[in-house]
Amino acid sequence: MRYVAAYLLAVLGGQESPANADLEKILSSVGIEAEAERLTRVIKELKGKSIDDLIKEGREKLSSMPVGGGAAAAAAPAAGAPAAAAGGDKKEAKKEEKKEESESEDDDMGFALFE
Repeated sequence: MRYVAAYLLAVLGGQESPANADLEKILSSVGIEAEAERLTRVIKELKGKSIDDLIKEGREKLSSMPVGGGAAAAAAPAAGAPAAAAGGDKKEAKKEEKKEESESEDDDMGFALFE
């Protein structure tokens, strides 16, 4: 990713087709040692392509990718439904709450800020 970013910076800086040395200079300015093989591969893949078209193509690909979270949020109520239907044990829930409270009391390690 850093090589692509350096390539984009070079193009935005006015170089239509940056060379390995150009990208190495950009990367070294932020303390990154460039690998010649990767630089060559990035330049070869991007040579002759419009950066605007590449960005547009990348956005289209990203918009078609599924984003995590939706499936997990939908699965959570479904997983909890059988427990609720079975009558769930409220005593266990209260015990868990008490455990959580006691753990948070230990967070101050005996030093009370406002006592």
